[in-house]
Amino acid sequence: MDIRFLGGAREVGRSAILVDDSLLLDFGMLTATPPQFPIETPSPDAVVVSHGHLDHVGTLPALLSGRDRPAIHWTPPTAELAGTLARDTLKLHGGTLQCPFTETDVGRMTQVSETHGYCEPFETAGYEITFYSAGHIPGSAHVLVDDGDTRLLYTGDFHTDDQRLVSGTTARPDADVVLCESTYSDVDHDERDILEERFVESVETTLWQGGTVVVPAFAIGRTQEMLLICAAHDIPCYVDGMGKEVTRMLLRHPEFVRDAEALRRAKSHARFVTGRDGQRTRITDQKAVIITTSGMLSGGPAMTYIPEIRSNPTNKITMTGYQVEGTPGRELIETGSAELDGRIMPVSAQVEQYDFSAHADQGGLREFLQSYRDVPVLINHGDRCEVFAAELQDEGIEASAPTLGETIEL
Repeated sequence: MDIRFLGGAREVGRSAILVDDSLLLDFGMLTATPPQFPIETPSPDAVVVSHGHLDHVGTLPALLSGRDRPAIHWTPPTAELAGTLARDTLKLHGGTLQCPFTETDVGRMTQVSETHGYCEPFETAGYEITFYSAGHIPGSAHVLVDDGDTRLLYTGDFHTDDQRLVSGTTARPDADVVLCESTYSDVDHDERDILEERFVESVETTLWQGGTVVVPAFAIGRTQEMLLICAAHDIPCYVDGMGKEVTRMLLRHPEFVRDAEALRRAKSHARFVTGRDGQRTRITDQKAVIITTSGMLSGGPAMTYIPEIRSNPTNKITMTGYQVEGTPGRELIETGSAELDGRIMPVSAQVEQYDFSAHADQGGLREFLQSYRDVPVLINHGDRCEVFAAELQDEGIEASAPTLGETIEL
């Protein structure tokens, strides 16, 4: 079995791994300016997708622009999320060089889509594939690829701890080689219940003082997690942006969330923003939490809310995830101002950051890899892959960090 790294090697974003030139694992996009795509567009016999985040599915429609249209295998939530993200990319970049596919290509995804549940082996392109719950977002999967001689476990993104939205992964299938993500290989996450307690206390203090709290959040996973937290603590909240559509979609797949009834209650507890007749401006005058895209302040309804609440020091902006370098969210945390809709805006409102990550931290990664001490481990999807591989070697694990474009013979 040969695997070639078309993206995601020693970087976070545009994950794409080609197996024997016939099976493609993920085909994502790196959300930089301009966006970056895998280093080549192959013609595989089949595609298998780990989960529905842009850095894993963002370039998929480009595979369908020619005569060869490979089947795409994924879980039902991942299939719907990929379509939502593709349409959003078209809305943002369609008709420009920053978008490598067309509306026609996006439509073809449903024609080649084949969905599977967890622990239900299927055959494609000469391989037996099995999905296992990865604990990252609903529908996320570890992918086990078996060619009869070698079993490759592609972890995708995963979390070993429970979140309100999904349970942490407990799957440890037998494998001969592991290709493991390493996003937080040098980070220890705070205990989730302690983190949640800090967030709730901060929000309730601001509301009691008469302020408004804007919570920029990724539409997929993070919006629903924050929605569940607000409902559990009876915090009044609004939800705006793509997260509304994603929440409704996830409720159509209750078997892929930890507690579907809790998510239904959380949706009923919140008020979904329509954006009509100046509604967003009126909401900013209310004592409430506003959960809105985008998570890094690079677009979406946040562009309306932040300018409205930024000048009042009683108000608060709570960032809930990692802020990529060069994004307005990162700029706001580091400098107290940010470029929003083309204008540099100083922010007097309080700015806080909380690590509600859906990835395993260094302890979770090591705990997971203890089950694979006796097999080779390939490290990808991180900005310190080589360093982490060396650390694992020091612990007696055969680990390496492939480079972009490299082919590894297993």
